[in-house]
This record gives sequence, C-alpha cells and structure tokens, in this order.
Amino acid sequence: MTPHRTVVGVDGSLISVRALDWAAAEAVRHGGTLRVLYAVPDRDEAAPVLGYAASRVRARYPRLPVETVAAEGGTVRALARESADADLTVVGTRGLGALAGPALGSVSLRLAALARGPLLVVRGDHPCDDGRDVLLGLTDDTDTTEDKDDRAVAYAFQEAERRGARLRVLQFRGRRHITPEPPSLVPAREAAAEEAVPRFVLAGPADRHPGVTVETRTVRAAAADELLAGTREAAVVVIGARRRTGRLGPRLGPVAHTLLRRAHCPVIVVPHG
Repeated sequence: MTPHRTVVGVDGSLISVRALDWAAAEAVRHGGTLRVLYAVPDRDEAAPVLGYAASRVRARYPRLPVETVAAEGGTVRALARESADADLTVVGTRGLGALAGPALGSVSLRLAALARGPLLVVRGDHPCDDGRDVLLGLTDDTDTTEDKDDRAVAYAFQEAERRGARLRVLQFRGRRHITPEPPSLVPAREAAAEEAVPRFVLAGPADRHPGVTVETRTVRAAAADELLAGTREAAVVVIGARRRTGRLGPRLGPVAHTLLRRAHCPVIVVPHG
C-alpha cells in the first residue's frame, strides 16, 4: 500500500507556520509522510524557509518522515500539481506570496477550485487536537444521491475516527426542491424524505466505521449561515464541492466559498470531480 502523503505549502509567514503545524499533526494521525513545498521564483531562495519548516516538524514529531521541495513558479499551480498524488493538501488562508493579493483572490480559494484531492484550509485559532467534533455539511451544493458525492461523507467519517471524535451532520433541504402537495400530506412526506436522505448517504460509511458516534440534523435555513454557526465549536468542517466552470476557469459553489472566507475552524474541501 502506498504510504499516506500530506502536502503543505509554506512561505515563512505566521499563517503558513500554523498550516505547517496542522499538516504535521494530520500526517502523524494518518500515519504517513509530510511533504513541505515552497514556491519561489528562484529555488536558491527557498532554503532558509524550508530548513526552518523541517526542523520545526522534526522537533515536534521526530519519527515523522519529512520531505522538502522548492518549486519554481506560482504557488497555486505548484500545490495543485502536488495534490494529484497527495492524500491531503494543507494551506493557510493568508500569505503564500503575491498570489494572495485581493485582485487575484486568496490562494486557498483558487486552490480549492483546482486541487485534485481533499484540501484542508487552516482557519480559526484553536489547536489541532482539542477533542472537538467533526462537522459535515450536506448541502444543495451537492447531489447526495450519486456515489461520487459520497467522498465527502467517507472523508468525514475517516477524520472523526482518526480523531476519536463525534461526527455531527447537518443536512440542508432547500424549499425549491419541494413538490407542492395537499396541505394535510406535506409535513409527513417532507419529514420522511428528509430523514431518508441522510440515512441513505450515511449507511455505508457508518457500517465501515462502527466506532464513530453520529449525530444528524436536518435544517431548513441558509446552508452557509447554519454551517458557519456550527464551525464555532467544531474541530474541522468537511464539505463536498462541485467545481463549476466559468469564464475565468473552475470555481466553487457559494457554500464552500463562504466557509473558506468566514469559517471559525479549518475547512476540508473534498472535490466531487
């Protein structure tokens, strides 16, 4: 079996140090290796930053294998390439060079639209291992009736199991999906349909991870607002993201976009394709 590999982007900024610490903890939890990347115009400039990153990780986790790589060119493209062979890519919400400027948007937002696998964006200020719940959002941004969209669910169960944490699931049902029914039948039918979706989506992963305690709740509210409130007490929030193609290339749906900008805890974005 190929060993798990976690990739993290650094640039010497404080937020990239926080991302490095989170990535190292995740690599230890996953039982794999950590690959630290710094994208610079000239690779000779990367040595001090990469040297510090490697020594910081080894001081905290002496047994964790650490690789460092200096990549020439843009940060987003370099990390997107690395994500193709990574089980998890980690990045901070600020820093990582000039690409984080307001005119081009943050690295985390642009990378979330391009990453080939799960992306962890470090937000908030609580520590990585503090016993909080894992939060999973099932929103109208996803079609949870298709197998491909179970990736976020599967990842959330795995993350909860690795952390020994409870999994809280918020299922959102938009009113635009409700077919009008006679008044006397609507409440019962809606309730049954809403409960069936979480059970269907969660059944397989729950069987594979019997030690994970799951709490589910179906809500009728703005998905982003409800999830944002939930991130105040969560260790991480996991969300599936379908990429949409626009004039400027792939982009995220509104819920993922909002969480990446405003969540109170780190966000794990699991792409659907």
